[in-house]
Amino acid sequence: MGDYDDVTAFLGQKGPYFYRTFFLLNTLFISTGFFGLFIVFVGATPPHHCFVPDSGNLSEAWRKAIIPIEVVNGQEEESKCSRYRLDVVRNLSALGYIPGLDVNLTEVEQEYCVDGWSYSKDIYQSTIVTEWDLVCDNEWKTPFASSTLFVGFLIGSLLSGQLSDRFGRKKVIFISLVAQLVSVLIQAFSPSWEVFCIMFTFVGASQISLYISAFVLGTEVLSKSMREVFTTLGAFLHYCIGYMTLPWIAYAMREWRTLLIILSSVSVVYIPLWWFIPESPRWLYSQGRVEEAEAILRDAAKRNRVTAPEVIFKDTELDVASAPKNKYSMIDVLRTSNIRCVTLMCLFLWMAVNMGYYGLSLNTSNLSGDPYLNCFLSALTEVPAYVVSTVLLRNCQRRPLLSSFLLIGGGMLFMIQLIPENLQGVAIAVEMVGKFAFTMSFTVVYIYTAEIYPTVVRSAGVGVCSSAARIGTIAAPYVIYLGTITPSVYTVHLESIQTPLLFPHFVTLHSPRTLWSPSFLNEISLEPPRLLLELAARAN
Repeated sequence: MGDYDDVTAFLGQKGPYFYRTFFLLNTLFISTGFFGLFIVFVGATPPHHCFVPDSGNLSEAWRKAIIPIEVVNGQEEESKCSRYRLDVVRNLSALGYIPGLDVNLTEVEQEYCVDGWSYSKDIYQSTIVTEWDLVCDNEWKTPFASSTLFVGFLIGSLLSGQLSDRFGRKKVIFISLVAQLVSVLIQAFSPSWEVFCIMFTFVGASQISLYISAFVLGTEVLSKSMREVFTTLGAFLHYCIGYMTLPWIAYAMREWRTLLIILSSVSVVYIPLWWFIPESPRWLYSQGRVEEAEAILRDAAKRNRVTAPEVIFKDTELDVASAPKNKYSMIDVLRTSNIRCVTLMCLFLWMAVNMGYYGLSLNTSNLSGDPYLNCFLSALTEVPAYVVSTVLLRNCQRRPLLSSFLLIGGGMLFMIQLIPENLQGVAIAVEMVGKFAFTMSFTVVYIYTAEIYPTVVRSAGVGVCSSAARIGTIAAPYVIYLGTITPSVYTVHLESIQTPLLFPHFVTLHSPRTLWSPSFLNEISLEPPRLLLELAARAN
């Protein structure tokens, strides 16, 4: 097919068909905002210390003194993982000794929290941490649980692209939607941490499959003028709406199982959309299913109140469509040297941008102040980022935009290390500026990737790049975990991975507009200079 946009130009750039499809696809992204970051609240660690049984018969003074005081980051706080031996303290209390006066507490033997832990319920009624005591020796299990979501992202990214290229965008969207609903519901009734992690992997796989497939469907179904709005203010902003709504739902439902049940029930309202969201005519045509593609386009013309031509696809195009079709997979985005160069650049960009974005997003519960408000502010910061990036994308090239946003984001991470600990408000503000920059980078890198791949491997290309991003996101929870031990580790590690991207050498390809022609895979073996000329010609 020559140019799909020229073939479907009779539909116009706007109309009821495009508006309805735009709205319905965007509503799907709201649910992804719920499921992508609920671990911020479900996996939160409230203040805690060793549990002291009431049967200890301790005096009030000894009950207050039984938890040792430790110095952490220059501040005194109660020990989280040890207490003075209960039998020794009980004897001292029975003898009437006063802690600190009659007894030097530093000489009293300590013991592990053999009776469990006591957790503050000032903010959270229950989390997976309080449910299964994921503290002290088991503290590593919390970032591991967070990482299983991103392992699911990795699996879903690898599979969704191939599945939607093979079976269609629409089918994969709704299968992923049902899988997401069922996975979260089962997760809400998890009897153990192990089951929770297994189901969290399924949640991640279904969530990212839904996002990628809906994103690709929108870029293929919508008109050229609405496509750019969809990929910025559409997809990302509606994801942000779900993200902003999450902390308020979590604030109302502070018990983690109840929160997951409520979130899973949200997916039910999307199932009827199966009868209203169309399959991609562009994909149908690439599969040789010309009659189905024409039927959808004629229905679109009817809804837009325009007249469709008698023959939408020319005879020569029909011959191409009815000919045996090659099956493309993720291997094709690495098959030749030039397309491999494009893919490797995108892989590194996605990994760095996602690590910065999710590292800052998951860290909101560790910031000073109210965690619900911090999460909301983190989400709210994305709104102007999407608006600004939309305006800039219409007037600026992709490469300088991406480099600039990464420079700002990396610079903010570096600045955080220089802010004194007593200026927490300034640190939060700087971190939000960093989040703003990484959000804009996130927007640009999605559009860059969706535009640079041709139709037949677009889902596979976006899926492979999204998979590479999971290397960074899987590591992000552990960076945050290390930051709770040594605060400078968090910002130093995130900042260091952004540094190479500040050099133009790492983003050398001029970003073309969408390459719709399947024959691009055959042309991609051209020598680099000629390839760039071809890309520039197609962009104009």
